[in-house]
Amino acid sequence: MRARTAALVAAAVPVTIAAVAVALKAGHWQLHADRHRIHLTPVARLSCPDCRGAGGWWVGGANPEMEACDCWAARRELRIRLLPLPAFPDTPPF
Repeated sequence: MRARTAALVAAAVPVTIAAVAVALKAGHWQLHADRHRIHLTPVARLSCPDCRGAGGWWVGGANPEMEACDCWAARRELRIRLLPLPAFPDTPPF
């Protein structure tokens, strides 16, 4: 029974990873994970009629600036803290 359970868990892990990858790509998210946090950031959509996947456009003038497209800039970033960041006792707090 333990071998069967272990085999099912071992088979479920790659399927879960593949499903998460498809969901992130379909939802236009980029994932960064480490032991302190999971960070999801939105990315520009390739099907956006305004920026066509570039994420924005340049506004001309004397000081050209890039204006971000709303297909990704209006969406919130999501952060989940897992472990607290280590506090170093020999460094000042500010």
